[in-house]
Amino acid sequence: MPSEHRKDVSIQTAVITVSTTRTEKTDLSGQIIRDTFAAADIPIVSLVIVKDDIPAIQAAILEALKTANCVVVNGGTGLTHDDCTIEAAIPLFQKTIDGFGELFRMKSYEQVGNSVILSRATAGITNGRVIFCIPGSPKAVKLAAEEIIVPEIRHTLTHAGQ
Repeated sequence: MPSEHRKDVSIQTAVITVSTTRTEKTDLSGQIIRDTFAAADIPIVSLVIVKDDIPAIQAAILEALKTANCVVVNGGTGLTHDDCTIEAAIPLFQKTIDGFGELFRMKSYEQVGNSVILSRATAGITNGRVIFCIPGSPKAVKLAAEEIIVPEIRHTLTHAGQ
């Protein structure tokens, strides 16, 4: 790909885990994200766990955007009554990255089959920064981080910052 499409962007990542039960010690998905980004030499500048609550999630995202240009929110993306990550994040997007959710679901199909229709994974841009919302299961987090987010984050931020 031409170099103008992948600039040497400094990436600062924030990880937000949405859960009413996980703690720092039991947050396997957050750890997978941290390990994946560390392996790619991408720093994590903040890590928080918030409950499934729209104002709490929005506050965590807005706080993360003060220091990070890549925010990865895991958990709370399903269809249960308390899943509200998508409802919290979408109002913060200036643009959506529809291809992220489409690609995530395509790749997830290989793992979970038709159950992929329950996934509401999405991503968007705000003020030149990217927010990814992914399911909280370790397999989903590993797939999203390793196969999509880390390989494409520089490309995404190059375009988002223009």
